[in-house]
Amino acid sequence: MKSKRGIELSFGSVFSTILIITFIAFGIYAITKFIDLQKTIQVEKFLSDFQSDIDKIWKSSQGSQVVEYQLPSNIISVCFKEDEFENLQFSSNKIIRGKMILNIDIEKTLGAEDFMCVQNIEGKIQMTLVKNFGEVLVTIKE
Repeated sequence: MKSKRGIELSFGSVFSTILIITFIAFGIYAITKFIDLQKTIQVEKFLSDFQSDIDKIWKSSQGSQVVEYQLPSNIISVCFKEDEFENLQFSSNKIIRGKMILNIDIEKTLGAEDFMCVQNIEGKIQMTLVKNFGEVLVTIKE
């Protein structure tokens, strides 16, 4: 009878260990998904706030504003280029979709260059939005 009870205890211990490992694995998985969700929300908030700031300057007769935004550290830079579908793109080790930002004078922003990138320094990017009197669109400067 003692040998049967010994087998039951060892099976219970093994089963408990498997359950603990499973719970820890699911916990780690949930935490990584939560961090990824936080990064996605941060990018979407940047896009929304940036378009809002562009629109504020665009609606005024003239203005200049230095803006600063927080972005995840995996984004290396935010780049502007002349494209009919998305004039803002992210330089990152992951694929992040770009967006068409309205009311930007992309030709004046780029000048003679093909693209302009603003570097992400310690999770923050900073740029200046400018609209001079008589201009229709907003220019972005580093």
